[in-house]
Amino acid sequence: MKVARVLLFFVIVLAIYFLVNAYVLYRGVHCFPHGTAARTIVFWTGLFLVLSFIVGRVLERFWLSHVSDVFVWIGSFWLGAMLYLFLAVVLIDLVRLVHAVVPFLPDSWFERPDRTARMAFWIVTGLVGVLLVAGHLNARTPRVRHLTMQISKSVPGVDSVRIAMTSDIHLGTLVGRKRLERIAEIISEARPDLVLFPGDIVDEDLAPVIKENLGETLRSITAPMGVFGITGNHEYIGGVEEAVAYLEEHGIRMLRDTCIILRGGITLCGREDRSSMQFGGLRRKGLGELLKDVDRTRPVIMMDHQPFDLDSVAKAGVDVQLSGHTHHGQLWPLNYITKVVYEQSWGYLRKSGTQFYVSSGAGSWGPPVRLGNRPEIVVLTLHFTNQ
Repeated sequence: MKVARVLLFFVIVLAIYFLVNAYVLYRGVHCFPHGTAARTIVFWTGLFLVLSFIVGRVLERFWLSHVSDVFVWIGSFWLGAMLYLFLAVVLIDLVRLVHAVVPFLPDSWFERPDRTARMAFWIVTGLVGVLLVAGHLNARTPRVRHLTMQISKSVPGVDSVRIAMTSDIHLGTLVGRKRLERIAEIISEARPDLVLFPGDIVDEDLAPVIKENLGETLRSITAPMGVFGITGNHEYIGGVEEAVAYLEEHGIRMLRDTCIILRGGITLCGREDRSSMQFGGLRRKGLGELLKDVDRTRPVIMMDHQPFDLDSVAKAGVDVQLSGHTHHGQLWPLNYITKVVYEQSWGYLRKSGTQFYVSSGAGSWGPPVRLGNRPEIVVLTLHFTNQ
């Protein structure tokens, strides 16, 4: 049953991928006259780009090398290009449709339609290239977001706790040593009492992480109250047991439907990712079961990778929940979709006595590109009071 669910998921994803690419490639090829060298080059170049990501991911499984790295990088940038080329082609076709009903475009554009098509091709391609470069530079420069929360509970001997929270790093071929070292440096500069990783620490395949020995950089991240993480959907997609074992071997204590007591009686809970059943055949605990023996008179902090069902969390008496997963869309205009899917796509939300923060994440998945949002590392200070 588990294998069937995974196969169905990938069949749907691949079907959408190839349909979108077929549309984009068809429209791109037809910008050039039949039988010309340019048309042939556009077709074969486009086909190579379409297949690169899939070839690269397969090679990572069976032949991890510089060759697989090249295919993954090319294919990942193509994923970003595909989105914006698709949007551009849809927009152009909509304009053409409206013009067919109510003519409004200059007649000169149709005197030599082949030249107009070629101009559109090069203008769109150039603009998409600029977007990818700008988005890649943005993706490589995480900002530090400072946040303060008041919790109306006392903690003996503790007035406040500073937390460095970093979600969705997606360690692997695209997010490697240099980016992880920068993240570790930012965390160290924040001098946190506690470090939390709310899921998707690694990408699907663990092999590139092992190859670059990224665990040693993870091991350099320390805090007096500990370094903790939870599973995300990508740990499950790539093999959760292997990912968890690797992370724990390198200094991150993984909380899997577990609550622990920190200094002063603060409770820290980590939920198994909600995709555990889909990709791992494991049922995660309900909130009532997880929090059954938790002392609610002391602060309760929870990590849950995917920010769903926030009302239930608020009713359960959790003081703070930290999540990620959404990337806040990562690529504009996908943030409009995540705003519909999630009650909180990014940022701070308060419901009753529970405070939520959904991070946009420090890394990226798929395209090594971010547009319309920034990668972030959150430095959260919790102040405790009896008031």
